[in-house]
Amino acid sequence: MSQINKEIGLMLFEEYQYFNYQFPEPQYLGAKHTFLPWINQYIPNNVNTAIDAFAGSQSVSFLFKQLGFKTLTNDFLNFNNQIGLSLIENKKEILTQNDLKLLFQPAQNKQDFELIENTFTDIFFEKSEAQFLDNFRANISLLDNSYKQALAFTVMNRSMTRKITMGHFGHTQALVYANDPERVKRNRSLVRPLREIFEEILPKYNKAIFDNKRDNKSYHQNVLNLIPTLKKVDLAYFDPPYCDSHADYQGFYHLLETYTEYWKDKEFVNGIKRYEPQRFSGFDKKRDVIASFEKLFEVSEEIPHWLISYNNRSYPGIEEFEKLISKYRTVKVEAKTYQNGRGGKGSVAGSQEILFVCKPKKIHFISLKQEEHLVNEGF
Repeated sequence: MSQINKEIGLMLFEEYQYFNYQFPEPQYLGAKHTFLPWINQYIPNNVNTAIDAFAGSQSVSFLFKQLGFKTLTNDFLNFNNQIGLSLIENKKEILTQNDLKLLFQPAQNKQDFELIENTFTDIFFEKSEAQFLDNFRANISLLDNSYKQALAFTVMNRSMTRKITMGHFGHTQALVYANDPERVKRNRSLVRPLREIFEEILPKYNKAIFDNKRDNKSYHQNVLNLIPTLKKVDLAYFDPPYCDSHADYQGFYHLLETYTEYWKDKEFVNGIKRYEPQRFSGFDKKRDVIASFEKLFEVSEEIPHWLISYNNRSYPGIEEFEKLISKYRTVKVEAKTYQNGRGGKGSVAGSQEILFVCKPKKIHFISLKQEEHLVNEGF
């Protein structure tokens, strides 16, 4: 093999050396894991630091980490931040059998952890499973570092979505479906104990943890406050809520946020016991979304490249949104059609996933001689 071929082979190896680590497949409405090869086509060259600003399931952040970027990830919901801490920021910590013994042992302070039993018994879980969740939650603090704790949250939250039909908590049919033999036949997890599900999927998460030799960071902040504090970011990936077109993430995943935060100061309302008041992002209500985008683009002015995921059924519409982006960047619109429905009216079969590929506007410089000529000509 020639020296040139060796160097090319080494470069390819270095570029893809982290792709042996597999992202544990999420069950999350709007997750981008099925679109990663498509999104990857539009990632510019020479990226050193990238931010996934509305990270959700963290699949794009995981791609950035695999590519060797210094990866910054952010989400305003804490259960998503826990995924970022465990899979993106974490370099080496896994959950061992000794850790599991701590997590599954009878909690000494169980009397302080009865929220799930008192609030969600006979809604999403039978009493014994709700008590198991409270006991597990009480023991998370016994783990000896924040990354192990984050991993415990991440895997248990994923286990809960596995156990619930449709994988979310925006309905009250969980136990009805768990008692339907036909549904159980299609999805055995409806009647499996949460502990069994947890122990089954944990190895996939442990195997997904790696060190890409960068100091990655997971944030849990309002994106408009976070971005102005960051320096030397080359690429921003924005995947905001698809206003008027996708699921209400706080409503659909309220139980995961409640479990992570273990609210003491919230009211739990309606049949699904969603927490109230909800958190406010500024990107999910028609009255706020355009102003929020304008602010987002203004505070991101120092980041040269943007990739923005969107949907052709979202508000504002594609043309209006493209005009808004064009005030700040040169933009190209790419589209990919959903072949199958994936939840939410923005991802029904036939709708389109949109990617705005945004580059810096070209700046035209003139030489001193050109400037002198223009002055002499009276310009």
